[in-house]
Amino acid sequence: MARVLIPLAQGCEELEAVSIIDLLRRAGIEVVTAGLAEGAVTCSRGVVIVPDTSLDEVLGDDFDMMVLPGGLPGADHLDEDVRIRRMLQQLAERGKYTAAICAAPKVLASAGLLRGKQATSYPGVIDAMQLEDTHYVDDQAVVVDGKVITSRGPGTAMDFALELIERLAGAAQRNAVEASLVRPAK
Repeated sequence: MARVLIPLAQGCEELEAVSIIDLLRRAGIEVVTAGLAEGAVTCSRGVVIVPDTSLDEVLGDDFDMMVLPGGLPGADHLDEDVRIRRMLQQLAERGKYTAAICAAPKVLASAGLLRGKQATSYPGVIDAMQLEDTHYVDDQAVVVDGKVITSRGPGTAMDFALELIERLAGAAQRNAVEASLVRPAK
């Protein structure tokens, strides 16, 4: 079974965080939520989430993927945390997945993981960074480039989570989870 770390920072986007956590767990993927500090996390709209653990407690653990929810100031807190940057780089070096949505792809950029990649984000986030070696994509809900997965924002959170499921557990598991959601056909 795949193991995924979702770090939760004060001011993260709750719709993204909860959608990702919920759908990955529906797929049978082990999800570990970790606060940047001990205790509850108050999200950008006031929803309070109690993480499974703290980031310090899982620093030496092995994960198949790290997923960064966006939102502000949550993405800024992730971006300022050297532990997050180091863990992202270690995952990339080991050929594991890194993923981010909304404002959080800037954390991937800061860690050097968007060099030579296609990526997307909430409008005005990574495109405003003017990264010369990153191709910004603004017409796709989810962009996959190798082991880096990015998405646009709260409205694309479900598509993003389903893509993560497909990458970790296969298309059949993604389809099974999606079918249970009763999403309208496209």
